[in-house]
Amino acid sequence: MTKTQQLREAILAAPLETSNFGETPQPGTLYLPPSHLKALKLDAHIVVGGRGVGKSFWTAALQSAQLRAQLGTVSSELQGIEVFTGFSSAEAIESYPNADVFAAFFDQNRDVYDLWRAVVLRWVARRTGVDIPNQSWPDTVAWLKSKPEAAAKLMQTERDWKGLILFDALDRTSSEWQRMDEIVRGLLRTILWLKSFPGLYAKVFLREDQAERTVFNFPDASKLTATKEELAWARHDLHGLLWQRLINAPDDHGERMRQICQSDALGDVWRVAPGMKSESEAQKKAFEALAGPWMGRDKRRGVPYTWSVGHLADGRGQTSPRSFLAAIRQAAEDSSERYAQHDYALHFESIKRGIQKASEIRVQEIAEDYPWVPEVLSALSGMNVPIEFEFVKKKWEEKFSGGPQSISSTHLPAQHLDSWDGVRDDLRRLGLLETKKDTRIDMPDLYRVGFGLGRRGGVKPRN
Repeated sequence: MTKTQQLREAILAAPLETSNFGETPQPGTLYLPPSHLKALKLDAHIVVGGRGVGKSFWTAALQSAQLRAQLGTVSSELQGIEVFTGFSSAEAIESYPNADVFAAFFDQNRDVYDLWRAVVLRWVARRTGVDIPNQSWPDTVAWLKSKPEAAAKLMQTERDWKGLILFDALDRTSSEWQRMDEIVRGLLRTILWLKSFPGLYAKVFLREDQAERTVFNFPDASKLTATKEELAWARHDLHGLLWQRLINAPDDHGERMRQICQSDALGDVWRVAPGMKSESEAQKKAFEALAGPWMGRDKRRGVPYTWSVGHLADGRGQTSPRSFLAAIRQAAEDSSERYAQHDYALHFESIKRGIQKASEIRVQEIAEDYPWVPEVLSALSGMNVPIEFEFVKKKWEEKFSGGPQSISSTHLPAQHLDSWDGVRDDLRRLGLLETKKDTRIDMPDLYRVGFGLGRRGGVKPRN
């Protein structure tokens, strides 16, 4: 096996999967972009980010004492803190209600603010060793409402511990926008209430579309919005994350990558050196060792270091680590199958196919979050972008003769179904469409390829 083939095998052996379903991340996968440090501090109560940027990853990582110890070197306040989950994608009915419980509360015209406070009270009671009614969530809420002084004394009990409660995947609480807004608003009111108790902290992970809605419409909400931080990934952060995963590949695979990437040992894991965390010459040369200098036979086609990230950006210019790592893994698989004798581990045509794969994955994720989006954008398959909006509108009118209101959706439908302009604006807010200066509609490659649209000279959709 040649050195190039060994590097290719090392990429395939590395932990490049980023989807998290509640399991504890592997220690070697932990990478903290400088921009995320503020989001992990205890006084950052609201953390905003799109799909695949790390909300669920950090929710799981913060629950691990081992991973918090790694973070403790840069955020000492996380040392010695106890972490509890107040809501996540994994059901835990003893710890927090599920969508059915929330639905029942709405059907009974009850305030979800009380339900969220019941979640906090159960957490504190369990940790303090105090028994409160917990046979059902209505029981705990009834105790809170009928015994307000007992609930207040429980929260004011002197504690010898500090706690952090996390809330993630709040889109799982309801399939209706209005109800989800009320649920999130009730939670944020609860976080504001919790702030008055020393030693107890909360962190709410919100999608961008949730944070942009009316969830902050309540008195003193500015005290929370002032603590809001965003999970953003610059190009050098994505490359730093990639190398963090590569140098921790198992056995000899990781050693081969560490010969390319500057790294330091930290116990049983390796961490990329500071010089590999910025857009440095070292970082660019390291990726060039894997993918070569050009996206073709000469410089006219672009540089893999920048091309691989740029073509995965959404309409707001943001590239998620999930898309980037998926594209690199697919590029390695494709290079192994099609270009085994190529001079570099990643062939430039394989990187393009990696973009295709990442686009397909992203389209699947969008379908899960917003079932109406694939229905609307599939009508545009075969068209080329950029394109005048009147042609897009005509396609939609042909497919949906009953107007925007005839777009079916079982979960979080489009918010502005009063006109096709409103649907376009919803897609633009989600980063699926963008409007160019000449008013034409464009679609970033991340979505364009997966939805089957073309672009002159761009990455082609799969047949």
